[in-house]
Formats: sequence, structure tokens, C-alpha cells
Amino acid sequence: MQESDLKQFESLPHSTSCRLIDFDDVRVVPGIVPKSFILIVSGTKPWVTMKVELHPLIYIRQPEYWGIEVVGCQSGIGLPQTAPYQVSLDISHLLGTKGVEVVGASTREQINVP
Repeated sequence: MQESDLKQFESLPHSTSCRLIDFDDVRVVPGIVPKSFILIVSGTKPWVTMKVELHPLIYIRQPEYWGIEVVGCQSGIGLPQTAPYQVSLDISHLLGTKGVEVVGASTREQINVP
């Protein structure tokens, strides 16, 4: 990916149904295969009908900490009732030189990964 490709992507309109949401706990556990890692993020979503996912940021060069956003998407009829969530992502190929940084609505947390 070139810098011009990234600028073209960033110029596209933003989604109206998805938002960054907060998280309460973040951990990285080893995967089954050597040198593989799983990121596990948990918290409370603001809408019980919201789908929560982890979205890695796009980089041209490997950063120190690879940013991974906690994104909640709402579609259809929503129920504005809080509910717990837990999501996971294989980050074996999404590591910065030092680790990952989880990005929520109001906080960020850097995690060193061996």
C-alpha cells in the first residue's frame, strides 16, 4: 500500500452506524501455534443489539504499537440497554515492533507483545 492509497481511503465518507466504544479489560494470550497471539478485549456495550468488533488500523510502515480499534456497530432496531461483550482477534500478523495499542472511545492501552 502506498501513501496515496491510504489518503484515497481516508477521503471516503464515514459510517453513521459504527462508533468507537470503551473497553474495560485487555489481554494478549499465546495462540496454539508458536509465535501466535490472540488479543481479547471485554467491556460493556451501550446497546444490547450492538455488534462489537476489533478493527486493525492501516499502516504504510510497521509502527511501534499497531493500533486496533474497538468498534460497535448498530443496525436495524436498537435496544438502548447495556450488555457485556468480549471479542478476540488473532494479532500474530498485526504486531508493531513493540506490540499493539487498543483504541477505545475515551482511552488507549498499549500492550507489549514478545
